[in-house]
Amino acid sequence: MKAIVVEQYGGPEQLKMVELPKPSPGPAQALVRIAAIGVNYIDVYFRTGLYKADFPVAIGSEASGVVEAIGEGVTEAAPGDRVAYAMARGSYATHQLVPSWQLVKIPAALDFHSAAAAMLQGMTAHYLVHSTFPLKPGHKILIHAAAGGAGLLVVQMAKMLGAHVIGTAGSAEKAKLAREAGADETILYNEADFETEVKRLCAGGSLLDVVYDSVGATTYLRSLNCLKPRGTLVLFGQSSGAVPPFDLGLLAAKGSLYVTRPSLAAYTATREELLGRANDVLGWVGNGKLNLRIDRTYRLSEAAEAHLDLEGRKTAGKILLIPE
Repeated sequence: MKAIVVEQYGGPEQLKMVELPKPSPGPAQALVRIAAIGVNYIDVYFRTGLYKADFPVAIGSEASGVVEAIGEGVTEAAPGDRVAYAMARGSYATHQLVPSWQLVKIPAALDFHSAAAAMLQGMTAHYLVHSTFPLKPGHKILIHAAAGGAGLLVVQMAKMLGAHVIGTAGSAEKAKLAREAGADETILYNEADFETEVKRLCAGGSLLDVVYDSVGATTYLRSLNCLKPRGTLVLFGQSSGAVPPFDLGLLAAKGSLYVTRPSLAAYTATREELLGRANDVLGWVGNGKLNLRIDRTYRLSEAAEAHLDLEGRKTAGKILLIPE
């Protein structure tokens, strides 16, 4: 089998293709022959060392494919099943051993590309709007990077729940994509200060109930300033860098605000919760209620190029790697 690993932290050039023996599944494991791989910012964090792991670091957290073999005691899947999964690191590969409880069967209506594109960011959007801050009709929200893979899904799910959605984007083209997904207003953050624009858009009414912020270091303070008293900042990523420690008294001064730093793993910790979220997302994609935008695909050997484009904000929507 082939796999992408990192032998020392650094830039995209540290993503190395290696040949490895194909493993055999142990108890409660399945060997998946991978068909499509989702690329996510968490992969960048492991490549750069922001998230630590033992060398060589296996990269990738999401894929779809076919079960090739199962270990003892596996009941969740059988050889030949079409499956998808997320939060099992090592998916930048032609094959991967996956804990069987994390496997989700792909509906007949979905292809491998759609299934791989939907899992991690789809379930992320699901927990953000249904669990971390459960949206209700009339809630006013801001979603940063609204034309990204997760952002477009948050916009759509928020509109399903009746929220009023403001999205930030880096270009007119990306803002158009966010509006097509349902955003009520968009802000071009390269041309205007998003805090100023949010306050202008909310003039005459209250500020925001919640900000969903995956950018982090460069946005979190202004995100706090966009919240109404007792509003919530949901920091679910850090594409601009980690949020530094700050005095929690700031939250009191700004109106008894809440801040949370959720993770998908904590919101899919049981198979019941995993299947609930995954089946919602895959079902909505399959019946057309949720639209996926796969921006482009790369060969597995082009993983470095995919990371360059992702970090360079050259993509809008989801990007995938395809094993050769």
